[in-house]
Amino acid sequence: MERGSSKHSPRLDEQMSSEVNGLIQGPGTGGSRVEEHRVPEPAGEDQPEATTAPAGELRTGAPKGMSSEDVEGRSRLGRFITMSALPGDREALVANARENEAPDDIVAALQGLPEGTRYQTVSEVWAALGHKNETTRW
Repeated sequence: MERGSSKHSPRLDEQMSSEVNGLIQGPGTGGSRVEEHRVPEPAGEDQPEATTAPAGELRTGAPKGMSSEDVEGRSRLGRFITMSALPGDREALVANARENEAPDDIVAALQGLPEGTRYQTVSEVWAALGHKNETTRW
């Protein structure tokens, strides 16, 4: 028994399979998803190239008040301070970072924190190290 579609004719089944051919095979193997009439024309000689950032700056996932480097740095710091160390003071944070095999630059930065202050979050530690946190949350 042939297992074909009972809802469509064989001709329509053939047409429908060729319509999804680009999705199955992907670009470059004869089934590109881009239709030729949708490809933008190149800019003229005296015109600027098309860009996805017309204002000159690409949007990033960084929150307001922080750069993407700040986000990456705070994330890196947070990898070596576990939740069991918070809330904690300088000594607890340094000990926890050493237990988690933190790089020397992170341990040195934590050793430079003021003595006697308890930190509740990694963001508080990050701010105490002289860096920026986001200005608004959600």
